[in-house]
Amino acid sequence: MKTMNITPVTNHREREKGVIVYPVYSRRSAGLSIGINLFPAKKNCQFDCPYCEVFPFSGKAEFSLEQMEEDLRCAIINAKERNIPIKDICFSGNGEPTISPAFKDAFKLAEKIHSQEAGLMKIASTKIVIITNGAGLLQNDIFSFLKDAAANSSVDIWLKADAGTSDWYQKINRCALQYEKLIEKIKEFAGCAPVTIQTMLCAVNGEAPSEAEAAAWENLVCELAANGRASVRKIQLYGKARPSPEDPLASILPEEYLNKRAALLCEAFIKENILTPVEVYI
Repeated sequence: MKTMNITPVTNHREREKGVIVYPVYSRRSAGLSIGINLFPAKKNCQFDCPYCEVFPFSGKAEFSLEQMEEDLRCAIINAKERNIPIKDICFSGNGEPTISPAFKDAFKLAEKIHSQEAGLMKIASTKIVIITNGAGLLQNDIFSFLKDAAANSSVDIWLKADAGTSDWYQKINRCALQYEKLIEKIKEFAGCAPVTIQTMLCAVNGEAPSEAEAAAWENLVCELAANGRASVRKIQLYGKARPSPEDPLASILPEEYLNKRAALLCEAFIKENILTPVEVYI
């Protein structure tokens, strides 16, 4: 188990000004991450998480591949000129990237630029990261596309698994998609493609996840990590670090709580002979 005490960034609000590419310092990437925002005009996501940092906004900005390419190449050059290694190029932004009509083309363009500019990135292990809530896996074309993408060693898919029960899922993710169907697809995907599992741990309405929820989540993650021929690269447990529009509906849990949950998961992994690393981000 590894705990990262990295000062969180506070400038993600730039995405709400219509930007498509936004370099930030990421606590989970432990360095410079170049974000790609497919929704510069408004938030677009199937989930309505109370901890989400995207504030209500609307604008006239439009996503374009041409602007993305220009801005991404510029960000890479700027990082090189400042001698700053780029840890990843990350699809996140103001919503769920896989539901953008431009997602597939944008990803292919990022792969092309990544390949062409790898020598400028100052680090051989620069990744292309897709942060996803997993809802796109319910669509066969997105499932297949992400599976093929994950076969590239330079691509890392960070797949959300915030809840072990339907009850907590409705509190922490507030999504109309049926929990059981979503989890089955996540299990199927983790059985055929390597992923990083990401879990937000925060209180909702002042209450932390119940012991039953924590146990169910632990069982789910153990099943994912032991599932099929593919491996779960790592587990990321992270706490709420930035303001949200509905604060204080979602609130920070003590560092001790996150570390305890991680320790219990590590104990379960040992019993199951699972070697997947567990990381905590405060």
